[in-house]
Amino acid sequence: MKIVTTQEMQDIEAAADAAGLSYAQMMQNAGHAVALAIRDYLQAERGDHPVRVLVLVGPGNNGGDGLVAARHLHNWGHSVRLVLWRRDSDNDALLDAVRDLGLPIETFAEGDDPAPARQAVRQSDVIIDALLGTGVSGALRGGVETLLEAVKQEAKQMREAAQEPGFLWVGAVSPARPVTRGPLIVALDVPTGLNSDTGDIDEHALHADLCVTLAHPKHGHFAFPGAAHVGQLVVADIGIDSDLAQEIDVNLATYEGVRTLLPDRPNDANKGSFGRVLVVAGSVNYMGAPLLTTTGAYRVGAGLVTLAVPAAIQTAVAAHQTEATYLLLPHDMGVLAPQAVRVLAKAVGDHNVLVLGPGLGQEDPTKEFIEGLLQGVGSKPRQPIGLIPHKAAEQAAFEMPPMVIDADGLNLLAKMDGWWRALPPDSVVTPHPGEMARLLDSDVKTVNADRIQTARQAAKAWGCTVVLKGAHTVIANPQGETTLIPFGTAALATAGTGDVVAGAIAGFIAQGLSGEQAAICGAYVHGLAGLLWEREHGKAGLLAEELGVYLIKAQQALRP
Repeated sequence: MKIVTTQEMQDIEAAADAAGLSYAQMMQNAGHAVALAIRDYLQAERGDHPVRVLVLVGPGNNGGDGLVAARHLHNWGHSVRLVLWRRDSDNDALLDAVRDLGLPIETFAEGDDPAPARQAVRQSDVIIDALLGTGVSGALRGGVETLLEAVKQEAKQMREAAQEPGFLWVGAVSPARPVTRGPLIVALDVPTGLNSDTGDIDEHALHADLCVTLAHPKHGHFAFPGAAHVGQLVVADIGIDSDLAQEIDVNLATYEGVRTLLPDRPNDANKGSFGRVLVVAGSVNYMGAPLLTTTGAYRVGAGLVTLAVPAAIQTAVAAHQTEATYLLLPHDMGVLAPQAVRVLAKAVGDHNVLVLGPGLGQEDPTKEFIEGLLQGVGSKPRQPIGLIPHKAAEQAAFEMPPMVIDADGLNLLAKMDGWWRALPPDSVVTPHPGEMARLLDSDVKTVNADRIQTARQAAKAWGCTVVLKGAHTVIANPQGETTLIPFGTAALATAGTGDVVAGAIAGFIAQGLSGEQAAICGAYVHGLAGLLWEREHGKAGLLAEELGVYLIKAQQALRP
């Protein structure tokens, strides 16, 4: 599914109109689709019981969509009333249609007392925000900010006063079922005040429980701070041919798309059928990281995992990880030493993928080890990259499988010039914003200002798949194709979850996926696992080691 900018959506609508799907018909389809989405959500908890609906109607197409939705909801037996802002009543066929139904209609203008609007909120179970759609930038004005603030404050008071949970809303993208107290707030396309390109949000904007967007999700749905106002996102089909968005290169990972990527699990398989993962991780200060990475690889289905760790920690690690085999590496006071390259060179050829970095630490001996490891990649000796010492460059050349580089592996790469030139083909790097900032010699604020563009530029420059972690993880390949993961949960904001996702990506590569495909599957399954945990336990308290079981549950939800 494509994610579009405001201009791209306008171009798609124009192309659809030229192809015979008129703007008027698109509006009818949009309003009907919004009404259907609301009806489905209501039926999931209340069955067919009628509810009271308040529709906030603005002047443009967004308001028109809201009027169509109001008509359908009324025809299905719900009690509907409207508040109009800047909606010219002359020559408005959509408004005339709801008037003919006898629906209560009030108007609100700049300077009006918002008390009637607050009273309307108190008498509503569902509030539809159809005031302003995409294309909004800058501060809200003209009285709409006053109307929204009145609605927001009244809805907040109703929720705080509620003693019993209201409806349980079942999301279309995520399996989470958050409890909604007080009125359900539905945004039509985007919450009013959300910049659909940048994610900037006006302070008066409503926090939607449900956002029904039209034809395609927009960039602003996934960019903070605005993304926090979106709630659960549903994409409504309004009849536009999906081929009209074919040239757009920003995608949203979906259940259906990830399901088709998951490796087959034939009944006659053996452990060798699902590949071998080599994990180079851990140090005396970070003994848990290799365990978590191994868990990620095994729990997504890898057949065999070898843990290559400093010999000093092997006994402690093995006590907690009995399924892995072990490769003991030379160390210097518990951290990997340069001599480990020679030992590792004899083993890498037997594996399908190598994970490098979790828990390695950033000591000088380990940095020298990574320099030597990268220098040894290839079929013949290479010229030293950056400032690699000659003794590291003298290592014998060897072939290396694709790499997944994470955590301290990335922090050490940030200290090396031209490191990306030594990566094996189809490798994946998995930075969080802080690590990305170090790799780019930038800062976290700049990285997060445009996560999509940051990831795309890095992937092109480095010639590998980049996984920029965080809420709505961004995955970019060197050709510019970008995929967003639709999940964001604070439950995953805890130590070690990044090690798990690195292992999961490697586990999928071992089973035959490309680096980009594995990154999409690994990040999606990881995010879904976090939401499944949140559904059962809440947003806090997750231990990274617990994710293993939820990686299994996530794949169960995805597989037919």
